[in-house]
Amino acid sequence: MNDFDFLRGSWDVVNRRLTTPLSGGGTWEEFPGHTVVRPLFGGAGNIEEIVFPTIDLRGMTLRLFDRETERWSIYWSNSRTGRLYPPVVGGFTGDRGDFYGDDTHDGRPIRAHFTWHRLGPDTARWEQEFSADEGRSWELNWTMDFTRTGPALGGLAA
Repeated sequence: MNDFDFLRGSWDVVNRRLTTPLSGGGTWEEFPGHTVVRPLFGGAGNIEEIVFPTIDLRGMTLRLFDRETERWSIYWSNSRTGRLYPPVVGGFTGDRGDFYGDDTHDGRPIRAHFTWHRLGPDTARWEQEFSADEGRSWELNWTMDFTRTGPALGGLAA
């Protein structure tokens, strides 16, 4: 239930994103971010707001732990659309978390895969892959390298 406790606090983020995912090409762009993660429900959830100052974008992630299935659901929204996108669902084995879900990209159905890597108390990595062939092949299209800038933040009592 406390798999994401490591992410509490403030972080600087180095983003590397493929400009045209699932196009058979494209270039990578790099841009900074800063994020703050606050716990919810005594560790069974958290909320994150990230700011990408050079591309005029903000994002919000909501992570919730389902106590019955013992799986996490991760939801994303951003300031450009205001929509809450379908979740990816999964969990951690050791210091690696894998999360999968159905979504769309440019109007076509895809599978999404998020991977979390807990690298130490002050570093973490997130990766996103898309599959246009129901998971037979995957294309890495976004990475985020996190470096802690502030202490873990507490939340409201459980």
